[in-house]
Amino acid sequence: MNVVVITGTPGVGKSTVLQRALEEIEEEYTILNFGDAMLKVALERGVVKNRDEMRMLDPGVQKDIQRMAARKIAGVAKTQNVVVDTHAQIKTHNGYLPGMPVWVLEQLMPRIIVVVEADAAEIAGRRSSDTTRTRDVDTIAEIEEHQFMNKAAAVAYAVFTGATVAVIQNHDNRLDEAARDLAVVLR
Repeated sequence: MNVVVITGTPGVGKSTVLQRALEEIEEEYTILNFGDAMLKVALERGVVKNRDEMRMLDPGVQKDIQRMAARKIAGVAKTQNVVVDTHAQIKTHNGYLPGMPVWVLEQLMPRIIVVVEADAAEIAGRRSSDTTRTRDVDTIAEIEEHQFMNKAAAVAYAVFTGATVAVIQNHDNRLDEAARDLAVVLR
């Protein structure tokens, strides 16, 4: 089956762009959020109480949780087209942790890796108005660095898997344009 990975800095709107793009295409995809899969594993293990505690876990624990979540998603991808909604890099207190290290990529083997971006100031504004999540407050420079790290990671992941990398711009008040661009990639 077809595996597509969509990624972006927290607050960029990747999930929103994805939902809108899937409304425009005929192909059927199952959306699996990698963070949700990891959270389910972490909750079962009793190491967190909520999603926002995930990035504070010891990196070794995070890696084990990634491995287990990837196996579950790969099982679904054997029979369905899947879009894996995830982060290329997770900003932790120890630095950036790859969201899709080799043990995840070996399971998923995506055909396409999509990086959704926006201006750093737009992302900062979206984060500050999102009352549903507890997000780190990053400077514009830190958001720009995170976006750079995401693109670099996507290219590295593509080298390993042979996937193509697409960059979609999701600027304020241009959701429909971003969704159309993503729909072209997904077809």
